[in-house]
Amino acid sequence: MQLRNSPSRYGIVAVALHWLTVAFVVAAWLLGTFHDDLPRGTVRSTGLFIHMSAGLTVVILLVLRVPWRFFDRPLPLEVTPLGAWVGWTATLTHVALYALLIATPVLGIVLQFALGRGLPIFGIAEIASPWVRDRAYAIAAKDLHETLANVLMVMAAIHAVAALAHHWVLRDRTLARMLPFLGR
Repeated sequence: MQLRNSPSRYGIVAVALHWLTVAFVVAAWLLGTFHDDLPRGTVRSTGLFIHMSAGLTVVILLVLRVPWRFFDRPLPLEVTPLGAWVGWTATLTHVALYALLIATPVLGIVLQFALGRGLPIFGIAEIASPWVRDRAYAIAAKDLHETLANVLMVMAAIHAVAALAHHWVLRDRTLARMLPFLGR
C-alpha cells in the first residue's frame, strides 16, 4: 500500500488516521457512556483516565489529519446514479464529523477544568485547571459534552451506513478505497 493517496485508493497515512480515529472515538464513547457502571475505585478511575487519554488522542490525530488532508487531497467521490446531492451530503457529513471530533474533546477538557481538576496528559504531566470549581458550569459542560459525543456517534453511524450502502447497494468502490483488504 502506498504512503499517499492514488487516483483509486487512499494511502496508508489517510487509512491509518481514519481507522485510528474510529478506534479511539469508539473507546472514548464506550468508557464515557458506561463510566458509572464501572466498579468504584481503581477500575472507575482507570476507565476515566483512559477515556480522557482517548479523547486527547483524538485531538492529536485530528491535528495530524487535517493538514494531511490538505497535503494529500481526498479522492474524488464515486459517480453514482443518485446525482449531485450525494456529494453535498458527503461533504456536509464530513464537515460535521470534523467539527464534532474537535468540539467533543474540547468540551471534555472544559468539563475537567470546570470541576476544578487538572487535565492529565497521558500520565506524563498535568495541566492545572485555570479556574476554580463551578458546579453549575460543570453540569452544563457535562450535558453538552455527552450530547455532542452521542451526536458524533450517530453521525459516524450514518457515515458507516452510507459507506456500506455504496458497497452493497450502489456497488461502487467508496468503501474498498478505505479498506485495503477488500482488494481492487
